[in-house]
Amino acid sequence: MATHVITGAGSGIGEAVARRLHERGDDLVLHARDAGRAKELAARFPGAKTLVGDLADPDKLSWAFSHQTLPDRVDSLLHIAGVIDLGRVGDLTPKTWRHQLNVNLVAPAELTRHFLPQLRAARGHVVFVNSGSGLHAYADWAAYAASKHGLKALADSLRHEEHGNGVRVTTVYPGRTASPMQAKVHQQEGKEYDPSRWIAPESVATTILMALDLPRDAEVNDLTVRPGR
Repeated sequence: MATHVITGAGSGIGEAVARRLHERGDDLVLHARDAGRAKELAARFPGAKTLVGDLADPDKLSWAFSHQTLPDRVDSLLHIAGVIDLGRVGDLTPKTWRHQLNVNLVAPAELTRHFLPQLRAARGHVVFVNSGSGLHAYADWAAYAASKHGLKALADSLRHEEHGNGVRVTTVYPGRTASPMQAKVHQQEGKEYDPSRWIAPESVATTILMALDLPRDAEVNDLTVRPGR
């Protein structure tokens, strides 16, 4: 039975992945930003453990984890949580830049640092759910795209560093996916949101589980998922 540490399990792609892994009987350690959110996740996924720490304040994650029990074994670390705030470069404040960089890039790096010993021992798997914005940047997307371009660099470097330790590293680049985040993006863009136009979170979850379940003789490095409609 595998143990998976998952961020972003409260909605969208993260919820779909957690549900699939929970249904097949794997052990889940679900990250939550606060105790209230942790209680909600524990009720939604009976038997799952929770880990509390604010990704928006990565400097305090080490302190937060030192007061909790971390899993002895980690077969996969799934970085799925993310935040987005659109804006033109001329309008973005340092606070907006820092928030997206902290949650989308610095916190995943810090979580990975904490769980690398367990991942190495299990010859585990790190999955970064990135974005099409991790490959291309457009007007109004500078801060978010910068955080996701950085996440690609983190994943690529980690893959080279940990290959000899048997740790697999996969980056998934989903296109627009029907989720609360996508609803927020449409609101910021001033557009009507129609979830039927975009990828279902369950479809992205299928690609993530495919990468996780791939036999040890192979590794998916990068996987792009685009809307099929």
